[in-house]
Amino acid sequence: MPYRHHTPAPTRAAALVASVLTVDAVLHLYWTTGATWPAADDRSLSDAVLGTAVPFTPPILLPLAALLLTAAAFVLAHSRRPRHLLLRLGTLAVAAGLSLRASAGMYWLFAKETGTAFYWLNLMLYTPLCAVLAVAALRVARWKDAARA
Repeated sequence: MPYRHHTPAPTRAAALVASVLTVDAVLHLYWTTGATWPAADDRSLSDAVLGTAVPFTPPILLPLAALLLTAAAFVLAHSRRPRHLLLRLGTLAVAAGLSLRASAGMYWLFAKETGTAFYWLNLMLYTPLCAVLAVAALRVARWKDAARA
């Protein structure tokens, strides 16, 4: 008999969403130090990540990192306490935000120049990842584990 993973799918989905959001937050915290990796400079980093010029400074990056970590915490907490209304609403908000970003990414595929780093990152990474994470967050938000009630 093959080994079966006994972790519920919503728990695995929560781990995926929280992991990606946490990695994104860590990148934002890293950029607050003035580092621009993987880009050569601030302008290149901003163009690749956002498709426009925005300063990558602590007053902008720290709130974004805090928001990403809060979102990750909501999703993880809801996977552990699926009957808690506030955690469900927070997880639904995360799913809505990721859906909005995926939708915006679809728009940008037609509105942005095709020769830019942002266009290709948006096409190959940002938009598909946000779409997958939105579905995963929605799965977590809809979960009601009767055994844990």
